[in-house]
Amino acid sequence: MIDTHSHIDMLENPEKEIEESLTNGVKKIIIPGVEPSTFDTITEYIDRYDCIYGALGVHPSEAQKFNNDVAKKMTLLAHHPKIVAIGEIGLDYYWDKTFVDIQKKVFQTQVEIAISLDLPVIIHDREAHLDTMNILKDLKYNKVIMHCFSGSKEFAKECVELGWYLGIGGVVTFKNSRKMKDVVKEIPLENIVLETDAPYLTPHPFRGEENSPKYLNLIAKEIASLKDISFEAVERQTTLNAEKIFNFHKGE
Repeated sequence: MIDTHSHIDMLENPEKEIEESLTNGVKKIIIPGVEPSTFDTITEYIDRYDCIYGALGVHPSEAQKFNNDVAKKMTLLAHHPKIVAIGEIGLDYYWDKTFVDIQKKVFQTQVEIAISLDLPVIIHDREAHLDTMNILKDLKYNKVIMHCFSGSKEFAKECVELGWYLGIGGVVTFKNSRKMKDVVKEIPLENIVLETDAPYLTPHPFRGEENSPKYLNLIAKEIASLKDISFEAVERQTTLNAEKIFNFHKGE
């Protein structure tokens, strides 16, 4: 299995969690960028661990930290063979709407960087579905992973029609997450990638504790149950999906 979104650098004991994840069937883990100060940390992790890959991006909540120097550094570091995406980037209208125009501009600039590098984008979209989709459509880019997908079945279908992938995480295991469960039932397995978003959104029955890539199998089991297929089928297809969208061998 591949954890396509895990903030390993935020865990209490990253080394321990990486080791336990490997023993629980996780073969690769992608650390997303959040703000410029995380870029060097991500580079250190991908150099240290064979199983760790990285993405570089400035989260919409941190958009005011983005500037030309950050763009240059991101572009330079993204040539590292183990940087496999630009992200997490996007729009977040949940926490703060006072700098939406800045968010949009920074989002568009980072997608343009991804296009120039031919890298997929890991999208953070919270209560900003329409603007997120419109920016990506305007730029005509379809190498897209919708991280922690939170939209409706209708929005999910539109994403699938565009060839995008939906990142499904621990929320799908929550008993009250009926909308998310319905989305997973509806969309093709070929458009799903697994993620934990560790240390956040820990799956049931460990909700409330620190999340970890070692819990990825709980998410895969829930997807298998919802789709009435085997765990092995979910494990196999989501791994193929991740291998397809993220070019883990770009430096070879």
